[in-house]
Amino acid sequence: MANAASGMAVHDDCKLRFQELKAKRNYRFVTFKIEDQQVTIDKIGGPNETYDDFTLSLPVNECRYAVFDFDFTTDENVQKSKIFFITWCPDTSKVRMKMVYASSKDPIQARIRWYTGRVASNGS
Repeated sequence: MANAASGMAVHDDCKLRFQELKAKRNYRFVTFKIEDQQVTIDKIGGPNETYDDFTLSLPVNECRYAVFDFDFTTDENVQKSKIFFITWCPDTSKVRMKMVYASSKDPIQARIRWYTGRVASNGS
């Protein structure tokens, strides 16, 4: 499905993997990359991987989108989980790449139709 504004398509696997993360908790995170005018799966982190594993999986010179399933305990000692959509654009990535990722994030968010929180990061 291509977005008219950015011309970016989102591969069907992106939605499928997100649904598996959300419903079955099969994964801790999924990263997405843009290749040939299409958003595709980059890496998948198993359910036992940590936030540190996730951050180490991100490239230092390239942008990515990601969803991360964050487990936490509330002040009332209740286990909770939130899924975050993350836009990763490190300072060392090329300006054009940053522009493409910034203009194309809406199609992927619309395609997988979810998210409870958004985070943008440049690695600083």
